[in-house]
Amino acid sequence: MATVADQFIEVLRQAGVRRIYGVVGDSLNPVVDAVRRTRGIDWVHVRNEEAGAFAAAAEAQTTGRLAVCAGSCGPGNTHLIQGLYDAHRSGAPVLALASQIPSVQIGSGYFQETHPERLFVDCSHFCEPIVTPEQMPRILRTAIQHAIGLGGVSVLTLPGDVAGRETAGPTGEHDFLVQKGIVRPPSDQVEQLAGALNRARKVMLFCGYGVRDAHAEVIELAHRLLSPVGHALRGKEWIQYENPFDVGMSGLLGYGACYEAMQDADLVLLLGTDFPYDPFLPGKNTIQVDDDPSKPGRRTPLDLAVHGDVGETIRLVLDKVEQKRDRSYLDEMLHRHARALENVVSAYTRDIDRHIPIHPEYVAGVLDDLADDDAIFTVDTGMCNVWAARYLTPNGRRRVMGSFVHGSMANALPHAIGAQFGAPGRQVVSISGDGGLGMLLGELLTVRLHRVPVKIILFDNASLGMVKLEMMVDGLPSYETDHEPVDYAAIAEAAGIESARVERPSDVRTVMERALAAPGPYLVDVVTDPNALSIPPRITPQQVKGFALSAGKTVLTGGVGKMLDLARSNLRNIPRP
Repeated sequence: MATVADQFIEVLRQAGVRRIYGVVGDSLNPVVDAVRRTRGIDWVHVRNEEAGAFAAAAEAQTTGRLAVCAGSCGPGNTHLIQGLYDAHRSGAPVLALASQIPSVQIGSGYFQETHPERLFVDCSHFCEPIVTPEQMPRILRTAIQHAIGLGGVSVLTLPGDVAGRETAGPTGEHDFLVQKGIVRPPSDQVEQLAGALNRARKVMLFCGYGVRDAHAEVIELAHRLLSPVGHALRGKEWIQYENPFDVGMSGLLGYGACYEAMQDADLVLLLGTDFPYDPFLPGKNTIQVDDDPSKPGRRTPLDLAVHGDVGETIRLVLDKVEQKRDRSYLDEMLHRHARALENVVSAYTRDIDRHIPIHPEYVAGVLDDLADDDAIFTVDTGMCNVWAARYLTPNGRRRVMGSFVHGSMANALPHAIGAQFGAPGRQVVSISGDGGLGMLLGELLTVRLHRVPVKIILFDNASLGMVKLEMMVDGLPSYETDHEPVDYAAIAEAAGIESARVERPSDVRTVMERALAAPGPYLVDVVTDPNALSIPPRITPQQVKGFALSAGKTVLTGGVGKMLDLARSNLRNIPRP
């Protein structure tokens, strides 16, 4: 007898799903048993369902395919919510199975009763219950298509007793719509865009995740317009490499001349970005191009909104855009960018080989040197975002993942687990903070259980560095941000994971080389300076006052790593008069 659970797993297999992340038990038992009996799909046991959802999100972003997580009734599936918010806001195609109490008990206040069909609505495109076998397999296929087609989360609620019932009909075969069409902008919007670009003397391009398939087109447009090119955090890996027009990043983690270039421009062209920090935007003289019609204009007033894929839009407009001749704006911004980075670098390079605690900038720089050219980095929220943004050098093959939109702590290690399952032949590095690692510390046991060969580079400053910085911006003394040091290398060793604790900068490179070359998982616990914080590229007078009130001797500059090398290289390309 085939059960609803069997049918459920068969549909997942047809959709290309290879594993389910979750914690077994209780109302999930029929589904888990169906996985046991089905070839080609596995169960990945995690220590917390939240980590399972993070892992599924990273696998989906690594492979571009649907990934699946599951939680049993009540607290089992409520644990999923943090990771599902992250997946949904990142656009990762994830299906979550929220198992439910016995169907006859729903509404009675039964043990562990919750209402997942209500709970997960805000972090999903599709959230519906399966209450009878007759709904299968159509309801599951509908959920899968929503996740794949719209990019984000679908949630299905399934009572354990319904999962164990006999199927009502055959499963059959089904072709999912995976490859989506390219949005072509209306011709009148292309004409208006070309006219605006031709009229403006100083055009600045600001790029987000939406330029991921349009690197060549953006660079060609920048060359035609002689435009500085800046980026948001999610745009960095897609546009900064092989870019002679780069002026860095804007936002709270920003650096270089990106903010200045944007403010000095006659026209700012936002390409595939939903950059949320409107105080960094000029608030005028702005055009936005996006293939999602809901996004243009929600961050800043626009002179023109263009609905289209970034690459397709640029290809259509290039024939209509005149070659600009005046390089003065571009060259000035490239010089400003290089000067800004030179000044910052000089602030943290003094005595770097002897400075104890270790400069986190130094650790990030060494990692960037040693990591594979196609490495996948997963990054904890907080100061780790700063070091990744300023030190990891993109090349078109490396990937950088984090909770960049939802901003959840503790994402890096579970993201690394999912990324490694999705790309078993690639080097995966978790750039973890001690605050994030400590929050989901049990996932070290997941790494050990499955022998996941991730490399965990722990920036261990015994502090919540980003929270400390936020307090300082408000003129407040840091409070409850620092805590007792913990030897995480010893914890990892006790869990059966090879590890090392590094307290001297002279040991960083040797230990990291050993870790990255190890065939299995490895944790490097680097004791870093808790006073190494990052100042944004633009701060208000009130924020300056806040820093002055609370900073003391704290180092606020932060480093910028290889970005300086890139800026220097771009300066060499400026034609001499």
